[in-house]
Amino acid sequence: MTEETTTAPTHEELMAKLWEVNDPEINLSIVDLGLIYDVQYEDGDVLVTMTLTSPGCPLGPVIRGEAYAKLREVPGVKDVDVQIVWSPPWDPRTMASDDVKMQLGIW
Repeated sequence: MTEETTTAPTHEELMAKLWEVNDPEINLSIVDLGLIYDVQYEDGDVLVTMTLTSPGCPLGPVIRGEAYAKLREVPGVKDVDVQIVWSPPWDPRTMASDDVKMQLGIW
């Protein structure tokens, strides 16, 4: 019997998976929107700290679930905890990518 060793995923690999998750209301990546504040990996567990476009976002559970599911696809990830925070509040003028700002007409 051979034991399979899996190397820890890099921060870039985890962010690439999160990039695949779109905010369903505006169909843009949660990474490009600047909703991801932090991603940490330790011993197979991933902790994501993120926000939503507004505290009343009705699709928050959907976005959270998709982030969880995408990260669970990464080899070496055993569990994922997606924490939604409200501080600092999301501001697309300072947190979104230039492409998103252009698409949203923010300049």
